[in-house]
Amino acid sequence: MSSISQDVYLQRLEAGTYAKVAWRLIPFLFFCYLCAYLDRINVSFAKLQMLQDLGMSDAVYGLGAGIFFVGYLLFEVPSNLVLLKVGARRWIARIMVTWGLISAAMMFVSTPTQFYVVRFLLGVAEAGFFPAILLYLTYWFPAGRRSKVTALFMTGIPMSGVLGGPLSGWIMHSMSGTHGLAGWQWLFLLEGIPTMIVGVVAFFYLDDKVSDARWLTTDERATIEADLQAEAGHHKLHSLRDGLASPRVLLLSAIYFFFTMGLYGVSFWLPSLVKASGVSGTLNIGLLSAVPYAAAAITMVAVGRSSDRHGERRWHLAAPGVVGALALCASVVYAHDTVIAMIALTVGTMGVITTISQFWTVPPAVLQGTAAAGGIALANSVGSISGVVSPYLIGWLQTSTGSTGSGVVGIAASMVVGSVLTLTLRRAHVNHRVRRG
Repeated sequence: MSSISQDVYLQRLEAGTYAKVAWRLIPFLFFCYLCAYLDRINVSFAKLQMLQDLGMSDAVYGLGAGIFFVGYLLFEVPSNLVLLKVGARRWIARIMVTWGLISAAMMFVSTPTQFYVVRFLLGVAEAGFFPAILLYLTYWFPAGRRSKVTALFMTGIPMSGVLGGPLSGWIMHSMSGTHGLAGWQWLFLLEGIPTMIVGVVAFFYLDDKVSDARWLTTDERATIEADLQAEAGHHKLHSLRDGLASPRVLLLSAIYFFFTMGLYGVSFWLPSLVKASGVSGTLNIGLLSAVPYAAAAITMVAVGRSSDRHGERRWHLAAPGVVGALALCASVVYAHDTVIAMIALTVGTMGVITTISQFWTVPPAVLQGTAAAGGIALANSVGSISGVVSPYLIGWLQTSTGSTGSGVVGIAASMVVGSVLTLTLRRAHVNHRVRRG
């Protein structure tokens, strides 16, 4: 075989291999994350009925929504280290089954204390899932290909809103009073069951590593392993101490904190912001809440493709943060004009969610092995702190002032800070191009 023919063969083999892996893993992992995120934020839709039924204030809701992240934070790093010991498929399956059970148990909540306890336990159960998936992707895709597949996987965030908004609105509208249960109780039950089922399927469907994948040929397995080996050690930190104490990792954690302030502000309060713009009825609110998420799903994949194609990470992360911040501010200025407010919320959600998918292409580029397990979990844990701060801040401000405007502006400011910090990262550490041949 000539050298040209050999090069063409290798290029086709490489392209076909990664397409095969993507089709095998990404749709399933996407669905797993869709279930995870839906179970995490469906409380934002339940709030539309739950608070009145149980006599809770917005401040109680904000604290309950955020306390999820306390359990998440405490168990995040240990959970990801356990994954290294027991393997991805076992641990991912365990996480999904337990959090599905606890999410469904939200239907039995009747007091603020019970609300806090169950939300805390839900955080404990889900701890480690997201960083586990990110770590898992590093076993299958080299850095230069990871932005697009990470974005595809993370479309589970906006798609949970696209599907979850109308679904949650329909459940609460149609099932209210059935068998003596409120609509919000049916919401938790019916959205918790699929997570448990998918968790069982994950145990049998996923492979722990490339060498276990019988659905790949010998040449395909060798191609992936060679690509991963070629990038090993390049600008990377390896030890657990590196992953937890490196200034580079601490900077990444700070960046993620400020970006997730925006994410959780949108995730837990979007239905309320839509309602505040003049929309009434849980079904209508659910349907309109899907619009920003649908636009965000398209944007995050498009930006991920551009990031991989240009081998550039920093500006693809910083720019959406600034755009999202400006749009969130506009949604406050035009809060009572439904059309303009929805456009602004849509653009804001596009920017906010795109920063999250783009951010997670960066830590695996500078971390490897145990450092990756610890560092990814640490960054996600620090981001989880904003999950406590962001919803509670908006809830407290709404209770105190009767307006969410000041809280939303504060969240927009945090997005700008995250973007500025992103630009302090060294390009040589985060930029990767896809290897060709």
